[in-house]
Amino acid sequence: MKYSELSEEQLDWIDLLTPDWPLLADLALGDVVLWVPTTDGNYVAVAHSRPAGSITLFYRDIIGDYMRGDWREVVDEAMQTRAPASSRAPVWYEENAMKLTAYSVSLRDEGLSGQGETARNTDTGVISTIGGPSEPFAVLTVHTSPSDPQYSTRIGQAFREVADDLFAMIQQGLFPSPGTTRGRERGAPRASDGLVRINTDGAVTFASPNTQSTFTLLGYRDELEGENFAEVVGELVKGQLDTNESLPLIAQGRVAKRADIELAGRVVTLRSIPVIRDELRIGGIVLTRDVTGLRQQEQELITKDATIREIHHRVKNNLQTVASLLRVQARRARSEEAKEVLGQAMRRVAAIAVVHDTLSTGLSQIVDFDVVFDRVLGLAAEVASLHGTTVHPHKTGRFGELPSEYATPLALALTEIVTNAVEHGLAGREGEVHITADRSELVLAVEVVDTGTGLPGGTVGDGLGTQIVRTLVEGELGGSISWGLDRAGGTRVSIEFPLRWIRAESQRRA
Repeated sequence: MKYSELSEEQLDWIDLLTPDWPLLADLALGDVVLWVPTTDGNYVAVAHSRPAGSITLFYRDIIGDYMRGDWREVVDEAMQTRAPASSRAPVWYEENAMKLTAYSVSLRDEGLSGQGETARNTDTGVISTIGGPSEPFAVLTVHTSPSDPQYSTRIGQAFREVADDLFAMIQQGLFPSPGTTRGRERGAPRASDGLVRINTDGAVTFASPNTQSTFTLLGYRDELEGENFAEVVGELVKGQLDTNESLPLIAQGRVAKRADIELAGRVVTLRSIPVIRDELRIGGIVLTRDVTGLRQQEQELITKDATIREIHHRVKNNLQTVASLLRVQARRARSEEAKEVLGQAMRRVAAIAVVHDTLSTGLSQIVDFDVVFDRVLGLAAEVASLHGTTVHPHKTGRFGELPSEYATPLALALTEIVTNAVEHGLAGREGEVHITADRSELVLAVEVVDTGTGLPGGTVGDGLGTQIVRTLVEGELGGSISWGLDRAGGTRVSIEFPLRWIRAESQRRA
């Protein structure tokens, strides 16, 4: 990190912590900001999340900003005491008055004995820990509105209590648990999706309305509060053979994991977070979310990808069949002209088949063109053997990945150019073909240079092959192509086309 001197271990802990920043903001009913100390004694904001169900107090991101001087007293107190520190009077940001609360951030230090180690597990209610909290290395601030009406509601009170539990665990280096499910994984529930608080006996002390509605859709008609949540979940999934073995522990809030329940045509994801205080598990929270729509979309995407791969595979097979038929027909042709025409058609079809073969092995419609081009060189070697030519190909640079709609015309164009160099420039002799690919952020430039006899009359002809290449490069790729004599006496072909459309397409798909 440019402005701070955090260790790799501390940076890794921040990477583990910040995916849960939206969850913390939702629970705190306010903006949550993570600050790290700078080398000049200040603090810089490195993470900021707004609450999903409350009004933000920051109308622009403050990531990268230095901490205001009038907030330092509260922050310094939190760092020195390792206890929560709150502003005694409203603080201001631009025109917004707010309550400011600060919490220090630590991680577990294996070199500290801390509160002592224990061999007992979570089933006993005791959390086995290694060492104690390290020295605070960062601080988080919570910015809430003094007049937010949600504070007085039962849901708001429950959310704030859960937030206080998690902030206290952050101070002790106990949240997030190592190996926990990352908060930004697809379908991960947020507090507003559904929240259940569970005591040490596994009983539900609070269930948000959204959770109650979700479980009603699963077939549970009674109130959740007061019930043993693990027993409720167990009754719902009773008889299922493929149930996650961790589900009972997740439903009791004993382990930091995530699992799905599939029932009555619906899919509900559960994420469990044990709540620890003074090395004791005092309960847990379970976040719930109905992800039926997401799972259906994922299944549709899987089906679509499989269908597209199968289509590419069948197209490849059909093209290879056509190429084989052309090859057989060329062998039976009586005139040399017919053999040459059929052979050229066979190679063009085979070049397209190479691209479809590559597409059939992956999920995306992006191909590694270096792999494709290596196989195109194989077609050139076949041409060389037919003409008694010994060719030594040399490739320099990388083409990189290209979208399928551009890989096909480029493969066809290079097949024409390389095979023409072998078939005409090096016909009946030994020589070399040098292919150079120079890719920048905006342009891909390709040069094909042979050591053959050069262009007849010093200019390129206007045959079918030349017309095909011009159409592919200038029409399909939106680039330019030129032929000329190389200084060594052979032929030099230069292709250049822009990559702006590839970058724009990649950003659109992302």
